[in-house]
Amino acid sequence: MADASSLPAGTVIARLSTDGATARQVGDLLAESFDAEEVAASAFEQPDGHWSLALHFSHHPDETAVRALIASVAGTATADTLVFETLSPTDWVRKSLEGLTPVEAGRFVVHGAHHRAGVRANRIGIQIEAALAFGTGHHGTTRGCLLALDALVKARRRRRKAPGSPALRRRAGRKAGVLDIGTGTGVLAIAVARTLRRPVLASDIDPRAVAVARENTRINRAGASIEVIHAAGLGAAAFRSRAPYGLVFANILLEPLIQLATPISRLLAPGGYVVLSGLLTAQADPALACYLARGLVLVRRIRLEGWTTLVLSRPRRARRLT
Repeated sequence: MADASSLPAGTVIARLSTDGATARQVGDLLAESFDAEEVAASAFEQPDGHWSLALHFSHHPDETAVRALIASVAGTATADTLVFETLSPTDWVRKSLEGLTPVEAGRFVVHGAHHRAGVRANRIGIQIEAALAFGTGHHGTTRGCLLALDALVKARRRRRKAPGSPALRRRAGRKAGVLDIGTGTGVLAIAVARTLRRPVLASDIDPRAVAVARENTRINRAGASIEVIHAAGLGAAAFRSRAPYGLVFANILLEPLIQLATPISRLLAPGGYVVLSGLLTAQADPALACYLARGLVLVRRIRLEGWTTLVLSRPRRARRLT
């Protein structure tokens, strides 16, 4: 689909609240049903777990036909909740720029192209444009992961002169790798490449997210350190060939986090860290219990906007972050 910023003024927008899978299905269906210059889609996850889907039309569409298309994948009841509105040229510019407002998380600043020049010299800028792929930095789960990484990097620097070789520093004479499960836009993989300078294997179950992440690694000049693959779960040989990992990110949902508890714990190096996110505050303890049962220990809990990010470690002189 076309980049929404390329559409003309006076854009017609149809808004829908649904789940992530349906949002992707609707986006794919519209891409097949309309020419690229006629419609663009953007989707963002809300704190309650629903996704807010916005469909941007260059000309006023046949509303009945659009509802019928959406009903074919989401049902009539969902299609009936679709709301159409027309934005004036001024409103369209303002709303498009609002989606690119920079987000700070520790030393990280996630920004769009419009704000690249405004990133301060003592901050680490990561350029991510709004897309259907999850992870623009505006969501509490992504920010929680970035804050966790920032804390880990600071703790690593404090340990550099201490005896021993932490997993994040070195494993068996070579740099420990990092795994990013459910990479979305690739923002976490890029943040790792910019700070830890470690090889990163990033994966996503959504082929569109894989394409977006690869493009973002190129834009941020991190492609040499990051490999992005399309994969469901952790059964592919690519995951095992790079194990064990000194750091694993899994910013997904409660159910897959529980299902992946055993393979993640097996892929983690002694002294390595796991950052779990995508969890509502009420879901944090059930997820935590699964990983504690596999020998990991809780290092830190970050709560943001009703979401919780958990930092755990596989014991080997693991230290609690402050």
